[in-house]
Amino acid sequence: MAQIGTRPNRNRYTADGQTGKGTLAPLLRVAPPIRLRIQEDVAMIPRSFVFSSFALPLMLLMAGSTSASVDDLTYQMPSQALVDLVDTPLTPSLRLSPTRTHALLLDRQYLKSIDELAERELRLAGMRIKPQINAPSRTTPANGMRVLDLTTGRTHEIEGLPEKPRMENLSWAGDGDRALFTQTTAYGLELWVVDIGSRQATRLTEAIINLTAAAPPRWFEGGKSILCTMVPSDRGPEPQPRRAPLGPVVQENLGDKSPARTYQDLLGSPYDERLFEYFLTSQLVKVSLGGEITPIGEPGLVWDFSASPDGNFALVEWLHRPFSYLVPAGRFPTRVDIWNEKGELVEELVDMPLRESIPIARGSVQVGPRSHGWRADAPATLLWAETLDGGDAAVEVEFRDQLYLLEAPFSADPTPWIQTKYRYGGVTWGTGDLAMVSSWVWGSRTLQTVMAAPERPGDPPQLLHEWSWEDKYNEPGSPMTMPNEYGRSVMAIADDGISLFYRRAGASPEGERPQLRRFNMKSGEMTEVFRSEEPYYESVSTLLDNNATNVLTRRETATDPPNYYAVDLASGDHRQLTEFPHPSPKMKNIQKEIVHYERADGVKLSGKLYLPPGYDAERDGPLPMVMWAYPKEYKSKEAAGQTKGSPYQFKRVSWWSSLVWLNEGYAVLDDPSLPITGEGEEEPNDTYVEQLVAGAEAAVNEMVRRGVTEPGRVAIGGHSYGAFMTANLLAHSDIFAAGIARSGAYNRTLTPFGFQSEERTLWEATDIYFEMSPFMHADQVNEPLLLIHGEADNNSGTFPMQSERFYNALKGHGATARLVMLPHESHGYRSRESILHMMWETEQWLDRYVKNPQYIKTTAPAEAEKMGASQGE
Repeated sequence: MAQIGTRPNRNRYTADGQTGKGTLAPLLRVAPPIRLRIQEDVAMIPRSFVFSSFALPLMLLMAGSTSASVDDLTYQMPSQALVDLVDTPLTPSLRLSPTRTHALLLDRQYLKSIDELAERELRLAGMRIKPQINAPSRTTPANGMRVLDLTTGRTHEIEGLPEKPRMENLSWAGDGDRALFTQTTAYGLELWVVDIGSRQATRLTEAIINLTAAAPPRWFEGGKSILCTMVPSDRGPEPQPRRAPLGPVVQENLGDKSPARTYQDLLGSPYDERLFEYFLTSQLVKVSLGGEITPIGEPGLVWDFSASPDGNFALVEWLHRPFSYLVPAGRFPTRVDIWNEKGELVEELVDMPLRESIPIARGSVQVGPRSHGWRADAPATLLWAETLDGGDAAVEVEFRDQLYLLEAPFSADPTPWIQTKYRYGGVTWGTGDLAMVSSWVWGSRTLQTVMAAPERPGDPPQLLHEWSWEDKYNEPGSPMTMPNEYGRSVMAIADDGISLFYRRAGASPEGERPQLRRFNMKSGEMTEVFRSEEPYYESVSTLLDNNATNVLTRRETATDPPNYYAVDLASGDHRQLTEFPHPSPKMKNIQKEIVHYERADGVKLSGKLYLPPGYDAERDGPLPMVMWAYPKEYKSKEAAGQTKGSPYQFKRVSWWSSLVWLNEGYAVLDDPSLPITGEGEEEPNDTYVEQLVAGAEAAVNEMVRRGVTEPGRVAIGGHSYGAFMTANLLAHSDIFAAGIARSGAYNRTLTPFGFQSEERTLWEATDIYFEMSPFMHADQVNEPLLLIHGEADNNSGTFPMQSERFYNALKGHGATARLVMLPHESHGYRSRESILHMMWETEQWLDRYVKNPQYIKTTAPAEAEKMGASQGE
């Protein structure tokens, strides 16, 4: 291994000592029921390795010639310790009632079987659906539910739940007496209700709920009924494709500029359009608590809906033709209506055209009304925004958006409320005299919050906060909310309307210490009410009363998992409400430390160092190390150098965590700072490669200095943009022994209208796109790289082709590389078989090239000539 950061010219040698590709014959051939597409190119393996006693088992694992597709490899299993971590159940989630007296505990099962994942799936207009159940695919249902009484701390079982629970879309009624959920069956989705008092579950409908548009059921009429969408009773059979097309698929542009970022799963043919219409068409209905169904309007392409706080009106969004092959369904023509509880149309608010030509600058939006929603503190008043800059965030204007209010019965002209300096980002409601409106701008990473009175639209808003969201040390926090008489969340206001309560992460150079602070709106003074104390990481989840005398907290330590407590802030008494056990007791005593170091240019960096239980650097010596990272862009070096996280936070050791490798004898540097900064007119990506390499070099040097690891035994890995990072680090440095890149993008010319935080197009920053693309530097990758990708990746930009083409480029230049394409998997992997195989692949790769790096040999050019001559070349 060369010195860290250098890039010598190196040749590689195969088992017979010749340059070029290896010639290992396929030795593992098992006829599988399911096959993985795996390709591998092993560029050089020393002769001494081939004849060593340890070589044969490893050769069996390598299983394949250098360029062959290993089609006969079945799903493999990693070590049993890793299997146990994968199979560890998720910690239950807690859903608090509006009254703060009860909560529902939901048991969840994340992993699916590959058989379930392989079921039919349609990919239409940016959506992925399971047509057999009229619902989104790849969801995470709950398989258990219990009631937690916060007053007594006792947990109670619920009677009458489905025999095989697959529960989703949970929603509390405003009075906290009931909760609804959907139950997924083999034939569709049913609607259910839980009565909290009797702890009894009841089914309201058969499997006729239509959630294709992913708009979940919502409470209506003050909790007396439920608003939802159903499959039309006369829908008929599914459209079938024609054996022969009627003609070509044609798209045309007549000079309009329509730049668009890369989208996946778009419509691509008239048949796709028919399928989209067929499955998205639904009947909006209200369902009584007795199961009586009342239609609202006619069947149509219902995209979204919501009930007014008083439960007397429904805001409904409908899609309609013409559809697009360039943008997802959310940009299709949309009509926005208001309906009443009798199923009568009250008002058609707007009919927005197809939005294919929204400018590409961050913060650009459609022209016309958008972001419709209800005032949470009023019976039935609508809010929406309209742009003042033509929708183009690149245009210089004094104000970006105008907000409007419209009160029932919705027949009057809308009332202009306030104008926002930046792009409208949301509102937190309080009273008619108080609301907090947020707006943001991407270029300076600025977020502004103003106070305004919705019932006094003539009053100018008052500036409350303006700060960079990158600056975690000076984050003001967010106001705490409580449910009002409608069951909607509004700001918790104390001291006769003077005080609010702010929750913040409490970031500092020592790490995060969550806080609750009281804000006096008259004086502007902030007073600390609660602060997490060592050795705990404790954050306020919610207020249990408006005066914040009692709160619900979530408390954890570095070794104890999160649990919930009822806390009396006056006395400091903690009453434990849940007792979730440690998910992986064998890993309880892993060592955690936030380490600090500097990049060569003076930027302060930090990372989370994890060591195996009982490890001592002086006694045990350096370990092989896995560094798992994800770079981030900043507009300020000061913000980039701020400490992230806390040494007291619990880290669950499960399959998605890099901490699994502690179990295999590795040290782990998790989420080390790899900031890419660009201040003023300079963009972060102008010097992406230089800053990335410098940050990685600083991290590894610090670990070597501490004696935790040693040069030549450090792997770099990451997912998505972290995979892109991994490939770049191998192409532009010799810091790492090997890399693991999962579901990445490697050729930025395939995302020509921007990616990640890059706003410039390929044509505006050609050199940047080229320099940042590891595909363009495949000839410089001379460390082993394991590429893993889901064949059904739906993430914008990370097309499966990205990994396939990059692997071919690496193979063409004689690199040591392996490509694993996981069938049916998307950007995040879901099947148990895929995840276990992914861990097996990674385990073999790390053991081969990091834990035991002597298996691969690199030599200088002069030595290469000498070796070739001595072996008769």
